[in-house]
Amino acid sequence: MADTAAKAVLEGGPEELPERIVPIDPPGMELKIPFRNGYEHFRATSRQQNTSEGALPVYEWWERTELPG
Repeated sequence: MADTAAKAVLEGGPEELPERIVPIDPPGMELKIPFRNGYEHFRATSRQQNTSEGALPVYEWWERTELPG
């Protein structure tokens, strides 16, 4: 069985995020991306975007949580 991890395009959030195409596991759930002493949260949309890796689902930013400390 080939390792074909699902991927998504991130939309919104901090411009400084290093990656805009990220693996999603499991698909359709919220993504929580670690970034600068916190997490950027992205939610699945019904949209897709054409990328160099093919048509991928779009996840849009909706909030940030800070790590205590």
